[in-house]
Amino acid sequence: MTAPQTAAATLALDFVLLYVDSPAASAAFYADLLGREPVEASPTFALFKAGNGLMLGLWSRHTVEPAATVPGGGEVAFTVADEAVVRDMHADWSGRGLTILQPPTAMDFGHTFVAQDPDGHRLRVFAPNQGEEAQSEQVRS
Repeated sequence: MTAPQTAAATLALDFVLLYVDSPAASAAFYADLLGREPVEASPTFALFKAGNGLMLGLWSRHTVEPAATVPGGGEVAFTVADEAVVRDMHADWSGRGLTILQPPTAMDFGHTFVAQDPDGHRLRVFAPNQGEEAQSEQVRS
């Protein structure tokens, strides 16, 4: 006999929502950064396919209900193939004028840098260590 599944065991993480000052301005920023247009856009919301079935929503912090409180610390992370890609993306994003919070750095999980979007959300790019990459793939499947 198997144990009954709880509701939490069947939940999928499908959306990441960021509260932004201007969905149109943030949509233009992310369209340029991600190299794709939003699949949905309105004056108060924009939605992107982020990959692997995940969707990135940009919601006006002026219209979200219930009202959003002061944002907490968090970040959106992008996994890349290796340290060279981390360095190349850092050069590209620096050239685009993004604020860099952490230059390319070797950390215990891999090589990384952190930038900031126009609303102050942290954007981490990282190449996991080889052992970490294998573990990440197992977690994703």
